[in-house]
Amino acid sequence: MTPGYYSSLEPFEELFKTGTAILAYHKIGRRPFGARLKGLYLGRRLFTRQLRELHAAGFSGMSLGGFLQPSSPGKKVVITFDDGYQNVFLNALEALAETNFKAIQFIVPGLLGQRNTWDLASGEVPEPLMDHSQVQEWLKAGHEIGSHSLTHPFLTRLPLKTAQEEITASKKMLEDLFGVPIQHFCYPYGDRSPAVCELVANAGYRTACTTDFGVNLSETPKFELKRLTARYRSRNWKNLKSFIFRKP
Repeated sequence: MTPGYYSSLEPFEELFKTGTAILAYHKIGRRPFGARLKGLYLGRRLFTRQLRELHAAGFSGMSLGGFLQPSSPGKKVVITFDDGYQNVFLNALEALAETNFKAIQFIVPGLLGQRNTWDLASGEVPEPLMDHSQVQEWLKAGHEIGSHSLTHPFLTRLPLKTAQEEITASKKMLEDLFGVPIQHFCYPYGDRSPAVCELVANAGYRTACTTDFGVNLSETPKFELKRLTARYRSRNWKNLKSFIFRKP
């Protein structure tokens, strides 16, 4: 039986033959005392092991832009990071360079260089987010950035006009700050509706990522790309899954 999260390649080899996998990461590094959502942390050693395993099995990296053109033959995987945590900048770049994988970091530009304020009210520990210079270094290393909205809200809980501002202003801010086209969006919490998907498309993005489990086929809607949450093996996945996929 295929697990509901990605920890190692072996249980997923057959699934990965049927489509393109997008792996979703959040925080890379040691988990601090008091962290509530423990599964959002992945140790640096395990992260490196996961990339080495994929590389040894013949997988190569693909950008999200690859979904917009005819796919070339071969094993492909997309590496994504949500939220723009500083610990990803500090702990993931070496392993990515070693295994020749490129990644995209979905940034919350309204909180650039600050902390994960969207989590704090629920008792989560504060974590620093990448600042301007770190995002620049990330880009210099050959990686990409996308938008994770302006402030990380549940978009379907907002009036459509406010949701539109979260979606469009984040794109403009990132483009103005870093001088690169922002073509890819990721729904905070995976929270979306047909109206929100339409706002993302109208804002000029070319793809959008969800938290829906699975691999992607040529017919998968480009504004509802599926991902596999990457984490360590745990019996507590049920609790984390209920948070990530919780409905408004």
